[in-house]
Amino acid sequence: MKITSLILSLFSIVCFSSSKASAERPNVIVIIADDLGWADVGWHGSEIKTPHLDKLADRGAKLEQFYVLPVCTPTRAALMTGRYPIRHGLQVGVVRPWAQYGLPLDERTLPQALKEAGYSTHIVGKWHLGHFASPYLPTQRGFDTQYGHYNGAIDFFTLSRDGGLDWHRNDQECQDKGYATTLLGDEAVRVIEQTQGKKPFFLYLPFNAPHTPLQAPAEYVKRYAHIAQKERRMYAAMITCLDEQVGRVVAALEARKLSSNTLIFFSSDNGGLLGVGGGSNGKLRAQKGTLYEGGTRVSALANWPGQIKPGTIINEPLHIVDLYPTLLKLAGGSLQQKHPLDGRDVWPVIAAGKPSPHEEILINAMPNSAAIRVGDWKLIINGKITANELKKANVKNAAAENIELFHLAEDPYEKNNLAEKNPEKVRLLRVRLEPYRAAALPPKAEDEPANYKAPRVWGP
Repeated sequence: MKITSLILSLFSIVCFSSSKASAERPNVIVIIADDLGWADVGWHGSEIKTPHLDKLADRGAKLEQFYVLPVCTPTRAALMTGRYPIRHGLQVGVVRPWAQYGLPLDERTLPQALKEAGYSTHIVGKWHLGHFASPYLPTQRGFDTQYGHYNGAIDFFTLSRDGGLDWHRNDQECQDKGYATTLLGDEAVRVIEQTQGKKPFFLYLPFNAPHTPLQAPAEYVKRYAHIAQKERRMYAAMITCLDEQVGRVVAALEARKLSSNTLIFFSSDNGGLLGVGGGSNGKLRAQKGTLYEGGTRVSALANWPGQIKPGTIINEPLHIVDLYPTLLKLAGGSLQQKHPLDGRDVWPVIAAGKPSPHEEILINAMPNSAAIRVGDWKLIINGKITANELKKANVKNAAAENIELFHLAEDPYEKNNLAEKNPEKVRLLRVRLEPYRAAALPPKAEDEPANYKAPRVWGP
């Protein structure tokens, strides 16, 4: 009798502990802005109003040295796999509408891994990782539900790209009408409201704002009538609309009492596009597409009430590849898989102020240009070649390499090239960089075909 009671007691403890561990696994929301400049959020002093994002940042952690790739598709590939896009051949350019390729099918994706861990998985927004064949679509890559578009640069009001409809629900044609940013906010709220609480959820919310074309409802544009430059005025309106949708997502969590068990991560996919793009990277050098800080270091935050101390500021270098192992570990998922990860678990950095686990961070490696950060040092080779210049990026030439070396702790704006004064440091960083360049797959970028014509509806 005593033995039976003991067994029952132990069984109860195990069940309770298992239930408690399950309950402590967070819901995860990853929000990505498209082409948001470093200096275009309130906590970096912007004139653009972002009160909801500011609140999340103030009550969580500001990730002040957070790196992504210079353009859209490479960053999304890194996020979805925890691997640098050199591993996929996606390090140059983006998946264009006509592209006959996508994220390789042998890659295990973040939603697939989270599903294995018992999560429901949802994408609301921009995919941009391949749409030419059904196996490349979101619902075939681990997402239970999908809503949004496949291409970049869609029209925010017609929801089309080059005249072809690019709006889908569960990878089927969708005829919803409205402004893209607001529609995505509507759907994100719907996903949260429909959660049953039986299992944690992963919501991937990649907005297409404030990417061009610069379009916003008149009510938002009026708020920035004082901004003289048309592009900047429209861009600001787009960001404020995005910020309001983030506020709606947070409100939906609060209404269902889910805030305390939900980790929210936010970042841009690359730096802001200056001039015609309307963006500002403040004092950071250059812009979207480049290997400089203005192209690859972005505004980012992490928020989880009770787990991340309010007012935390993280100045350790982190990379978007780190989200994959970090989120999987928090979710109780397995990191055992076919392909090795480049990302590291950075939860101790965010939640406990530990040092970055990275010995180096690869900024990018294209055939004719590359950059790497090792500690406070950053090496750039041919930095004037951008990630969207397909011919320059893919074709090696005999021209002498332009080598730049910066010490970011002393020179965060990359003004002083120290390469000539520090040849040994250049050599050491090249030793770190060259294995990545040697391992990089040939880029898959394709030029526009001669007879390109958009279909009535995008997708296979």
